Amino acid sequence: MTDHKDVLARDISAKSESMQAHLIAIRRDIHAHPELGFDTIRTAHIVEQELLRLGLTPKTGVGRTGVMVEIVGAHPGKTVLLRADMDALPIHEQTGLSFSSQYPGKMHACGHDIHTATMLGVAAIVPHYRAQLHGTLRLIFQPAEETPDSGAEAMIADGAADGVDLAITLHNKPELSAGEIGLTRGASTASSDEFDVVVHGKSTHAARPHMGTDPIIAAVNLVSQLQTIISRELDPANSAVLTIGHIHGGSTHNIISDSCLIQGTVRAKSPAARVHIEEAFKRICAGVALSLNVRVEVNYQRGVPPLMNDDALIDALEPILSHQFSKVIVAKPSASFGAEDFSLFTERAPGCQIHIGSGAPGRDDHLHNSDYQPDERSIHAGTQALARLAIDLLS
Repeated sequence: MTDHKDVLARDISAKSESMQAHLIAIRRDIHAHPELGFDTIRTAHIVEQELLRLGLTPKTGVGRTGVMVEIVGAHPGKTVLLRADMDALPIHEQTGLSFSSQYPGKMHACGHDIHTATMLGVAAIVPHYRAQLHGTLRLIFQPAEETPDSGAEAMIADGAADGVDLAITLHNKPELSAGEIGLTRGASTASSDEFDVVVHGKSTHAARPHMGTDPIIAAVNLVSQLQTIISRELDPANSAVLTIGHIHGGSTHNIISDSCLIQGTVRAKSPAARVHIEEAFKRICAGVALSLNVRVEVNYQRGVPPLMNDDALIDALEPILSHQFSKVIVAKPSASFGAEDFSLFTERAPGCQIHIGSGAPGRDDHLHNSDYQPDERSIHAGTQALARLAIDLLS
């Protein structure tokens, strides 16, 4: 007797396979016309027109230039959100592909064109199963994932997260071969916070240091002590990164300056570590100010939180995806300290990030690279994965 799940797996795979040429054409069109931040107007229009062609009713202008559409099942139930991001990066493309960027200085070097095409495949498949769905599938196409001004935050402000019970996103991963699926336990990405610290001293001639207060000496001490937060205050198994990216003080050889600027970033893989680092950072700044007789002005800006994968959701997805792809898929820890604003959704509902292998044979690609060439077979794998999990989670 044929298992119903086997039939479903083959049916989803066949439907996805039949539309690959169309989805790849959409991907290449988007790739050739990359748009940054919230300026995803052309991309959003392509998404809107494709959703309308599929008989759906998209809502545009969500979070300024985002698109949202719902596929409502035949029965009441929970709401599952799936997100694809649409924006490109300010990178000049060097791939030489026939469909490479037509806009100098702009490129889809993070594969958001792949994500958008994949989610349009999901939008085409899931309505075929409306009769068995208990609840609503909400698909969102988000601008401005790559910018400090967050598209996720803007879409949430416009109601994209309202009533959501589960939130899931995908990301292509060139470290995995095309067709491979990756799940992560714990944090998928890190928080991303920034700081600007100004150490204020008192200017004087270099030959008379006793008549001033040297902010550069204080800044050097501060930089050294800040590193001990990571090396001596955090559990090594729950590590973080504190990086000084810019330091500037003084203007010439023989003058002790009035001030010294320090700028950098902090990334943590847990909410608790994030809080501890911020508190320790401010404590050390206050201590250096007192011990070296300077004034330390701290501007510590919180960015996006870590993207925490919900354990119960990962437990549910492992067998679903294993069945779809006829192989065992087991979640593993992530070593990434990148940041992802989908974490603003997973702060509001249990969620996770799924990695779709995009590594092409014979290549050693990495994201945010001017020669990034993901394997387009990842669209087929991603479409199957997201469509299957949506159907199962709502059945």
